[in-house]
Amino acid sequence: MPDIDLHASGRVERGRATAGPEIPEPDRPAFALPRVMGHRGAAAVAPENTLVGLRTAAAMGMTWVEFDVMLSGDGVPVLFHDDNLKRITGRKVAMAKTPFAELAQLEAGAWFAPGFIGEPIPSLEQALALAVELGITPNIEIKPTPRRDAATAVAVAETVVRCWPGDRPGPMISSFSRQALTIVRDRVPALPRGLIAWRLPRDWEAAAAALECVSLHLRGLRLRAKTAAKIKRAGYQLAAFTVNDPKKARRLIGFGVDCIITDRPDVIAAALG
Repeated sequence: MPDIDLHASGRVERGRATAGPEIPEPDRPAFALPRVMGHRGAAAVAPENTLVGLRTAAAMGMTWVEFDVMLSGDGVPVLFHDDNLKRITGRKVAMAKTPFAELAQLEAGAWFAPGFIGEPIPSLEQALALAVELGITPNIEIKPTPRRDAATAVAVAETVVRCWPGDRPGPMISSFSRQALTIVRDRVPALPRGLIAWRLPRDWEAAAAALECVSLHLRGLRLRAKTAAKIKRAGYQLAAFTVNDPKKARRLIGFGVDCIITDRPDVIAAALG
């Protein structure tokens, strides 16, 4: 993936740039997905969506790590997956109602194992700084709480532009939310985008073209060779999530899948050689 100017502005139409950096057609993607990507850091080995999770994935040799981002009650983008804090912190309260100053004091590691006691809920800014330090590329999944798709996308885009070095390959932005991807496309068109879906939508090709995506990210459990071939023929890269079984991972790579997103990046990387 070449260096990109995250501070450039301007819309890019399919096959023709109007202003800002030129973005190639999807069949000539500006970057290559890694063979293996850590899911929520390395979610089977360290608490998900934490700084220690990013460090763990990097120590396993991962060059890319996926994590989820949503907004705190006062609009700070943070690494978290659930709308409610209960599963991770034990507090039965909505993420959208909790300010970041309060989130930063909560325990996000003890639920996983005693050795992770004291691990906080990190902000996106903190995660980006650590990713730069570790030399890894983030796949930022915009995971908005209900009715906050637009606000989350704006906050993510602004944080990446402000915090990510302009002379380094930019992070990827992925989401189930087409509204969020549209906003990122318009605000920071140079960032590569991936459309996530549980299964291939009927309008996938039109949607991926309109959002100017470079990849599709589909659930690996039910992904079939015929579907993978269709996506690859259209010129898009393909990631499969969340695949923790080595045999399944090898089968998906055989289908033409480019990237396996997994909770066990160490196991899957070893299985794929």
